[in-house]
Amino acid sequence: MSRFKDIYKKDIAPALVTKFGYESVMQVPQVDKIVINMGVGDATSNAKLLDKAVEELTLIAGQKPVITKAKKSIAGFRLREGVPIGTKVTLRGEKMYEFLDKLVSVSLPRVRDFRGVSKKAFDGRGNYTLGVKEQLIFPEISFDLVDKTRGMDIVIVTTANTDEEARELLTGFGFPFQK
Repeated sequence: MSRFKDIYKKDIAPALVTKFGYESVMQVPQVDKIVINMGVGDATSNAKLLDKAVEELTLIAGQKPVITKAKKSIAGFRLREGVPIGTKVTLRGEKMYEFLDKLVSVSLPRVRDFRGVSKKAFDGRGNYTLGVKEQLIFPEISFDLVDKTRGMDIVIVTTANTDEEARELLTGFGFPFQK
């Protein structure tokens, strides 16, 4: 059992019950899944870039990502429908908690000039989105093997009904929100 799952069961869940006054244990918000998305816009001209992105995302997430394809053709972006343009992976269960642990305790502190993550990136329904500018903040990625820095979006989907509940949940996990 991962460290973050223990923390959730022992500390975070009881704290949320006392703060929000839930009647049932099932009402307590929890992290449902984490989706990591890496858009590779240059893949239209060079398909090898996508393979590299898939390889890096596999190292970061610990499971194989799927390749996302363009839904529409957009002439301005030289994009045709069905062309592979990115890669994403959905984490649940143990792998999700391990990734969250790694993100909070190792990766985010490695960001240059880090002042905390934005408090405003909640979507109104208790989900949190975080953009990462480069994949080098993850310990699995070796600096020498990187051909190009790529950013990624990390979406943390929770079962919380409001942003306030989700913020409390993520704060319990030690998320470094801006002061």
